Amino acid sequence: MSEQQLVAILPHILLSALILIQMMVIAFARNLMTTVVISVIALILTGLAFMPAHSLIPIAVTPLIVLDGYAIFYSGLILMSATAVTLMAYDYFKDRGERQDEFFMLLLLATLGALILVCSSHFASLILGLELLGVSLYTMISYPQKGLLTLEAALKYLILSGVSSTFILFGTALIYAISGSLGFAELATIGSAENGTSELFLAAGSALIFGGIMFKLSLAPFHMWTPDVYEGAPAPVTAFVATVSKGAIFAITLRLFTSSGLIETSSILTGLSIVAILSMLAGNLLALRQDNVKRILAYSSIAHLGYLMVAFITAGMIGGKALAVESSSYFLFAYFITTLGAFGVVTIVSLRDHEKDAGDISYYEGLFWHRPLLAMMFTLTLLSLAGIPLTVGFIGKFYIFTAGVTTTLWLLLLAVIAGSGIGLFYYLRIIFAMTKRTDAGASEIEIPLAGGWAVAAISAAMLLFGIYPAPIINLINNLVSSIA
Repeated sequence: MSEQQLVAILPHILLSALILIQMMVIAFARNLMTTVVISVIALILTGLAFMPAHSLIPIAVTPLIVLDGYAIFYSGLILMSATAVTLMAYDYFKDRGERQDEFFMLLLLATLGALILVCSSHFASLILGLELLGVSLYTMISYPQKGLLTLEAALKYLILSGVSSTFILFGTALIYAISGSLGFAELATIGSAENGTSELFLAAGSALIFGGIMFKLSLAPFHMWTPDVYEGAPAPVTAFVATVSKGAIFAITLRLFTSSGLIETSSILTGLSIVAILSMLAGNLLALRQDNVKRILAYSSIAHLGYLMVAFITAGMIGGKALAVESSSYFLFAYFITTLGAFGVVTIVSLRDHEKDAGDISYYEGLFWHRPLLAMMFTLTLLSLAGIPLTVGFIGKFYIFTAGVTTTLWLLLLAVIAGSGIGLFYYLRIIFAMTKRTDAGASEIEIPLAGGWAVAAISAAMLLFGIYPAPIINLINNLVSSIA
């Protein structure tokens, strides 16, 4: 390995080494604060390690790993989100009366898996990153708590995630059978094959791979696990699943389908369009009947991944690849910080009850009168999810709409408009609950230092980049366009 390749892979090596150091510290000098400090330092140093690699991009580190602007952007997004979740998790777990140190080691392992995913250029590294992320999440979802919901959530995620991984593996095997290669770029040469068997294997393999990915992204009709897992998992873990896990999987999916040319197949585009419409409508309609905030946010995430699929489909249209990468990247940035803010508030409200998370809407009644700052931050996140102007969510949806208009995806745009209109109802329902006058519940909430600052910073970013999005747009244009 050359010196340049070593510099490019340094962030992954550094994070792996710091995970080992953290494991030794947990074994010989267990202390939750020390473990959390090591986690935060590890995430910050990993982010800084990408800086010297920036001058080398794009660079193929090995046949399995590539470092380019696209990988650096999504790696930074993942590290930022993992840091916010770490701060939320510290407040959440510190008074739970159990040994919680291993949770933060698992969080770093899951983050490492996500970083490997976004840098993958080969099916071998894709599956390695996917399993490192998934196996860590199984344990994080069921992390020791009183009650059965966490175990139920972990079991459902384990079974369905295992099934989806099997789909991806079998689809990979079919594609390898006709291509003789597992590299993404090499797959572009088989798209023009005239052999009937090759076309059949390619179509079946692509369908199986995307079917497995739909499970991971909780796209309809493979979304059934999402509300139960979101409700049962600890609030910080739910934030991690909703952002880091889904974001990393979408990033590698976009790279895979654009690099290989698979998305340009008309049958795949038709199938993706149906999935996008189902996700947007099912997510929003099913959220209307929920009384649990975590389940509402779960169905909202299904709808948002449906919106994101509009940008994804744009990549398969003539002249739409660059716009698809740009619009999906900004939308994911907006979705990340908005979702982190929402679950950050849920985490803070959940601190008053160590038996279960604050899921029911009744937990939030009176929040505006007793904790107005927290209520304002939650309101801002909900308005951003709804796509209201002056929030980062509005810019994200505007990008999606622009991508759809440019490539004349009128039916998908109608679904976006209908879904956004339906979504307003259940977001406003939560905001209305916070304005109710009550003497109990919200008055007992204490805002912690670490989690409070994290949510405040996220809320400020939501407002800042909603009013002035130019810095993020320029960053995306400079980095993410490398795969377009």
